[in-house]
Amino acid sequence: MIAQVTTAGAVPAIEVREVHKRFAGDRKRNGRRKPFIAVNGVSLRVEQGEVFGLLGANGSGKSTLIRLISTLLYPDAGSVSVFGHDVVRDQRTVRRLLNRVSVEASFFKKLSAIENLMYAGRLYNLSGRETRERVVELLTQLGFSKAKIRAPLEELSRGMQQKVAISRALMTRPKLLLLDEPTTGLDPRSKRDVQELIANLHAQHGVTCVLTTHDMDEAERLCDRISIIDRGRIVALGTVEELKAAQDGVQTLEDVFFELVGRAWGDEEDDE
Repeated sequence: MIAQVTTAGAVPAIEVREVHKRFAGDRKRNGRRKPFIAVNGVSLRVEQGEVFGLLGANGSGKSTLIRLISTLLYPDAGSVSVFGHDVVRDQRTVRRLLNRVSVEASFFKKLSAIENLMYAGRLYNLSGRETRERVVELLTQLGFSKAKIRAPLEELSRGMQQKVAISRALMTRPKLLLLDEPTTGLDPRSKRDVQELIANLHAQHGVTCVLTTHDMDEAERLCDRISIIDRGRIVALGTVEELKAAQDGVQTLEDVFFELVGRAWGDEEDDE
């Protein structure tokens, strides 16, 4: 677990209040679609400088919640604010304060890492010189050699590609980084590299991070606090020690999860 660097009395990085979000379902009842409730009355607060974990089975609502925070979706009811800015009213301001890394980052695979990031820099309205300097700085910090920086993305490992995705998210120097299963599908070495990158970002720059993951060891290692979401509701929130203490006889975070959720990770459809 990383030492927390919150500021007493500061505006929270994220505040979610009684948020609801539902979608039209595929199944029909009496000729009508049955709505799927993805987020059901969720409230939580993430402090500045915190690494906050969001755990849940596929279909639990965690990815929908990340999209609501990042302004990709709007809540049907309730409110979400990022550093005091409402995600609906202050959408542009919120987008300047955060960036997001997903499990499947999209790239131009025939282009190199530096070419992909230079293109992203234009989308972020960064100058060419500023972008090039920032790209080289970020990729060098992540262990890219000159050859790797200029190699086509399709020739790089998944782990290296995910580092490029994180570099792209860091180009705007966000105050909030949303990491939606960033290590899923990576080999053990690449997974450890990305985990160390997240830890270093937090330690060196105090970036607030929200991490969704299926890896209990990863959550325990990186997160100051953890929230468990099930069927769109928060069923537990606290430090790892607090979560374990609240469940009699459990020894691991995985035990806590199964005590609260009572089913395997893959028993529900993904909420993506």
